[in-house]
Amino acid sequence: MSFVGGGSDLPNFYRLHGGAVLSTAIDKYIYVSVNRHFNGGIRVAYSRTEEVEQLNEVEHPLVRTTMELLGLQGGVEITTTADIPSRGTGLGSSSTFTVGLIQVLSAYLGRHVSAAELGRMSCEIEIDRCGEPIGKQDQYAAAYGGLNLIEFNPDDSVNVMPLILPKQSLKALEERILVFYTGITRSASGILAEQSATVADDATKQAMLKRMVALTYQLRDELHQGRLDSVGGILDENWSLKKGLAAGISNGAIDDWYIAAKSAGALGGKLLGAGAGGFLMFYAPVERHEAIAREIKLHRVPLSFEPLGSRILFYNP
Repeated sequence: MSFVGGGSDLPNFYRLHGGAVLSTAIDKYIYVSVNRHFNGGIRVAYSRTEEVEQLNEVEHPLVRTTMELLGLQGGVEITTTADIPSRGTGLGSSSTFTVGLIQVLSAYLGRHVSAAELGRMSCEIEIDRCGEPIGKQDQYAAAYGGLNLIEFNPDDSVNVMPLILPKQSLKALEERILVFYTGITRSASGILAEQSATVADDATKQAMLKRMVALTYQLRDELHQGRLDSVGGILDENWSLKKGLAAGISNGAIDDWYIAAKSAGALGGKLLGAGAGGFLMFYAPVERHEAIAREIKLHRVPLSFEPLGSRILFYNP
């Protein structure tokens, strides 16, 4: 769940100016398991099931490409389950899946991979090899876990810097966040491709993204100083800027929900992910949460911050 800076992790921007995002992992999970296939073929179970003999027959691009990268030709059964809808929700599900897949297949092969390697390899698979026009924040958020300021440098390196907050401040921040599911799913690729293409040649949009990056550091400093009441205003400005980056980021329904939530006491918020659907997140005093929920009439999703990143839960070599 990113707070500010989303969009600055696209290469057309960060390779020129550097980017930064402040985000947290959340307690919603994708579980990936691998087992030896009894007859040497490949079975992949996700929203559909594939049973094939050769790696090049696997249709799921992330599974096929990850196995190719790791040098695993077959003889495995891979299954996945998820706590939330796994596509088009704005919570980084595809990158989380890729990070988990790399880790579980590496463990199956007897290899250890660090959080930095998980983030880098996931970006290589999704962006470089599969050609997805996405950014790099979700991969590193899933790999590292916790509340972080993540920097994207012009040389393609990434810095992950945890925010160290007093326990009571972190708990207060978490309690003031509320999230709703819009019921709208969409592919991020089209929106991000448009955003990436237009930002590259548009000085005004580059200036907007530079301001969003500045807000990332401003939010970090406000949180370090314990000034939580400023979070809402920073989110509100960031959302206003983000809507101007591409035509499909918001729509009439989303704007109406946002206005209604603010009228009921939300201090700021944003649509999570690339835009156009998925989850709406708001920052508001706890005593205003019920009024906001009544006003916008969407499915509220309870969640907490997750301090840990991708990890092996069970290992039986």
